[in-house]
Amino acid sequence: MELLQLQYFLTVARLEHVTEAARSLHVTQSSLSKTIQRLEEDLGVPLFDRIGRKLRLNEFGSRFLRRAERALFELEQGKQELSDLSSPEHGKLELAVNTASMLPNILREFRKKQPYIQFHVQMLTTQEMVMHLHRGEVDFCLSSPPIEGDDIECHIVFIDPILVAVPKGHRLADRSSVSLTELSDEWFVGVKRGYGTRDLVDSVCKTVGFEPKYVYEGDEPARISSLVEAEIGIAFIPSTARYSREHIKYLQVDNDELVREIALLWHKSRYISRAALEFREVVVEYFEKISKQTI
Repeated sequence: MELLQLQYFLTVARLEHVTEAARSLHVTQSSLSKTIQRLEEDLGVPLFDRIGRKLRLNEFGSRFLRRAERALFELEQGKQELSDLSSPEHGKLELAVNTASMLPNILREFRKKQPYIQFHVQMLTTQEMVMHLHRGEVDFCLSSPPIEGDDIECHIVFIDPILVAVPKGHRLADRSSVSLTELSDEWFVGVKRGYGTRDLVDSVCKTVGFEPKYVYEGDEPARISSLVEAEIGIAFIPSTARYSREHIKYLQVDNDELVREIALLWHKSRYISRAALEFREVVVEYFEKISKQTI
């Protein structure tokens, strides 16, 4: 059994399509198929049920996938650990977020301390983040809501109230707070389902008897304030994501449940480099600072 066979198997297992897997691996379809076939011959069992070019993991394949992922995960951790030991000042951080409003400030502070460390950030839905965490593909995630799991370490770093943003001139603009039931007939702009804040808001609103009516659903949270300012709709916006805009008023919500928990997450078995440890320290210090400012 060869390492290349395992790497190819993982890609095919995740995509379940020969053509897409070959494109992802930058190899020909025939080469990929032959490599998977040799692996099956080595193991003595078929790993996939084949339907044209589509493949579905069978019971043998599903069981072997868990072992293969674990083996490649450990090899990757070893590679990262050696890289950290040989060149601790020139590493790379893999980050994922589903809440990005505080990220620029955090990254700026981190870059001051580690100017030569590269980082790569992905904006993911909560479900995508769970997948990347379980595979050990990221150093840290910044997530709301928190994510629990046997292999996931979860550290709550901030409790963030969710506000209602309305344009100046709106019927509620002269208020400082509002109840959820008063918003049942409003039109909203927001992010798509799958993002933590959206799912939390929808769930809490449902408990008081209504479902928000959205005229816009997107995947760019930063755009929401502009849509509110343009009077397209009102929005639920976390306090850490509000912008100082002349034509927007932010209202407190009379509901103790409408707060989001922001958590820093990491895989319990993933090797944590020196740069990653310093990044975690920056995140914790940043949220401690803004927590004191809101008291």
